[in-house]
Amino acid sequence: MSDRTGGDPATGGMTDVDGMSFERALAELESIVAKLESGNVPLEESISLYARGEALKARCDALLKDAEARVEKITLGADGRPSGTQPLDGD
Repeated sequence: MSDRTGGDPATGGMTDVDGMSFERALAELESIVAKLESGNVPLEESISLYARGEALKARCDALLKDAEARVEKITLGADGRPSGTQPLDGD
């Protein structure tokens, strides 16, 4: 099993992280964090959950970067009126 697949707590099945929406990946990541923070998970399951969480985090990061690249900021002319758009800075 790769780190891009794993048990989906919502369905009990195997779900490919690469196909998940941001919202679904984030919800599953939050669920994993809660389980790990509870301290009531056996060691082997903790390791699997941690690996799944890393894949989910990477998916969320990629989706956020993609969304940021598509966002444009509005530029204003000397008169204060919108004059066009430009790509959003990464800063």
